[in-house]
Amino acid sequence: MRVPLSWLREFVDVPADAAPEDVLAALVSVGFEEEDVHRFDLQGPIVVGEVLEFVEEPQSNGKTIRWCQVRVAPDGATAADGGPAVHGVVCGARNFFVGDKVVVTLPGAVLPGPFPIAARKTYGHVSDGMIASARELGLGDEHSGILRLVELGIDAPVGTDAIALLGLDDIAVDINVTPDRGYALSIRGVAREYSHATGAAFRDPGLRVWGELQQPTEGFPVAVQDEAPIRGRVGASEFAVRVVRDVDPTKPTPAWMISRLALAGIRSLGVLIDITNYVMVELGQPIHGYDLDKLQGGITVRRAAAGEKLETLDGKVRTLHAEDLLITDESGPIGLAGVMGGGTTEMGPETRNVLIEAATFDTVSIARTARRHKLPSEASRRFERGVDPLIPFVAARRVADLMVEYAGGTLDTAVGGALFTTVVQDAITLPKPFTSGLIGVDYAPDEIVSALEKIGCRVDDASDAWQVTPPSWRPDLTDKWTLAEEVARIEGYDRIPSVLPLPPSGRGLTLAQQGRRRVANALAAAGFVETPSFGFTTEDQNDLHGSPSGEHLPSVKLANPLDGQAPFLRRTLIPGLLQVAHRNLSRGLTDLALYESGSVFLPEPGVQYGTASVPPLAVRPDAATLAALDASIPPQHRHLAILVTGNAVAKQPGQAPVAADLVDALDAVRTVAAAAGVAIDVAQGRRAALHPGRTGVLSVAGTEVGYVGEVLPAVAEASDLPGRVFVAELDLDLVLSLAGEKVVAASLSTFPAATQDVSLVLSADVPAAAVRAALVEGSGELLESARLVDDYRGQGVPEGSKSLTFALRFRAPDRTLTAAEATEAKLAGVAAASERFAATLRE
Repeated sequence: MRVPLSWLREFVDVPADAAPEDVLAALVSVGFEEEDVHRFDLQGPIVVGEVLEFVEEPQSNGKTIRWCQVRVAPDGATAADGGPAVHGVVCGARNFFVGDKVVVTLPGAVLPGPFPIAARKTYGHVSDGMIASARELGLGDEHSGILRLVELGIDAPVGTDAIALLGLDDIAVDINVTPDRGYALSIRGVAREYSHATGAAFRDPGLRVWGELQQPTEGFPVAVQDEAPIRGRVGASEFAVRVVRDVDPTKPTPAWMISRLALAGIRSLGVLIDITNYVMVELGQPIHGYDLDKLQGGITVRRAAAGEKLETLDGKVRTLHAEDLLITDESGPIGLAGVMGGGTTEMGPETRNVLIEAATFDTVSIARTARRHKLPSEASRRFERGVDPLIPFVAARRVADLMVEYAGGTLDTAVGGALFTTVVQDAITLPKPFTSGLIGVDYAPDEIVSALEKIGCRVDDASDAWQVTPPSWRPDLTDKWTLAEEVARIEGYDRIPSVLPLPPSGRGLTLAQQGRRRVANALAAAGFVETPSFGFTTEDQNDLHGSPSGEHLPSVKLANPLDGQAPFLRRTLIPGLLQVAHRNLSRGLTDLALYESGSVFLPEPGVQYGTASVPPLAVRPDAATLAALDASIPPQHRHLAILVTGNAVAKQPGQAPVAADLVDALDAVRTVAAAAGVAIDVAQGRRAALHPGRTGVLSVAGTEVGYVGEVLPAVAEASDLPGRVFVAELDLDLVLSLAGEKVVAASLSTFPAATQDVSLVLSADVPAAAVRAALVEGSGELLESARLVDDYRGQGVPEGSKSLTFALRFRAPDRTLTAAEATEAKLAGVAAASERFAATLRE
């Protein structure tokens, strides 16, 4: 909201020497956000000049210029720039005449841009200044010719300071108005808030004697026929109509009004429209003016019918929705209520009689219409936040008075129309101890009452509570909490102490949260980078990566997806990591070690999700409603995914690059297992998107928890990944649940270890993980670790067989093992492997 200070001073006593920053500081103290300070950015000398004569001179480029003699100071006086009273000026415009008074920017002046003015040679003359247009002065977008003061109704003496004359020395402060404080989208509202902040005297422009506002209610029919109100609220509750006759739309808008509207961010569109915009900014009540002679019959406010169309003031023909609230006459729709008027009844140069409309519309109706048609306007911005229901009649009369004064019209006291609604503000019970208890400040009762009365509330005292009736312009005050917030705002936020809350004893991260944090920290410490991705994907990606064999599994489809090409919630994290890898590779980052921890959505076949009805906002849902909502949500598991591609070791002096391999993904899985406190087993497996023979199934204590492997070259190529890509994905929730509640570190033995290797020959179909498990089980408690170090298939090994070599390490907690004891334990493990898989010791 831009607030010109000269306008603000009309309604509140702002000190003459107050800087814009002082005004902003005062408004910030009562809860507004500071945005900016707006000026016309002009620097004099800029004066009123009179065109004495000019000579039109055609140029070789086809343009005709005027060599003008302009008086810029009275006879015998020195001009404001220290030069002679008459200056020679080159001008390209041709819309002025001898004797016209114009605005002349003399050498030394600066126009917005910045554009400094200096005497310069052009078209064979030395132009000693410039005759300015409205756009060059910052008064509007009009640039068809220079600004003639007669068009503004101004006849000032030559040499007068044009900056002050046109109000170009005014300044506007810009504040951010939150949606709940729509009353501040007006000079009236901001002036009241400045008064709250500083104690300055406030003069309410909305207070007028009712006798001045009384108007005829007959002669022009007004009706509301809302047969389908939204949420039971009729679309229009008040509708005031005034008629002004014999206006002259060609009369100039006063210069001070143009400058104020320009600073407020509104361009001048002619005196009639300017007056309606001026009153809207001043009082916060949107106003619409109709060409009365173009109206057919009376006005009816109703909902749109299916298929109706309306051409709005912006020239677009809009197909209307059944919820749209319309202004209509006997010809049909003539405006979108509270949003934008129609072109058929627009005021224009030929308008002679004006119908003024000031109404109160339903906030929800206006907000939905503006968003539906992508048509935000200054009017809808105010209506959707709530307009003071007591101000329409004041605003309508204010517009009529200004049209009589500046457009030469006559107020018709015999014809009018009105729809009245009794405005009732319900009282709110505010317990006396409540405000201090909520805010944390020991407010005296008098302070609370004074703060509420200052914002316009009526406060009635009772024994243990106040009955507070909010003012009509504050629809946001609905309960005791909002009243308490107002007391804190008016009394000053600086009184609220800064106290850090103390956490309840015994609380902290849950075991699952601690586990997820350990895993994330471990991967980060191992050199992996966390890259969160969007949770949306395609159904094909879900089928390819989210199931072992690529079969179709149910996925959750969004009703209103952000991306129509990816409308499904993910069943797996891998597609997101592949997209992140592609994005990084396209930017030259080729060596990647990535991970992501996030939710996947795994609906059960045949179950319909999202069918529970959403409870109303004003009602606290009961346990049954919450249970129904939970049941309507698909199961969400937290998964962890890893991706490795490029080089695991970069090229460096004395070190050739080492390409990433499946072992790097396996090492990352082991890092996760160690952080989670589990032992993860790897067995041969298959996945639709992974390379056969290079895919492993991950399990903990016999429970499958995920997979690891190399992405198929075709799948990697489809993701625009040129090299080998290795991935792993685990159900992190399941892994942490299998870890138990506590992770107990094993004791470290001080006795030396005994190491022995064993090579076993067995069928090539037997997984190495199963052989290792047999060795571990058979070797007993003395075996500390068993690690596969070689898988040989070739000469010396029978066809269809393989030789697996394991490095075994034995250790006893209470003694130094002998070689015989270690050998005995090893042979026990070999016996177990031989019994299960017919394994034999390799010769």
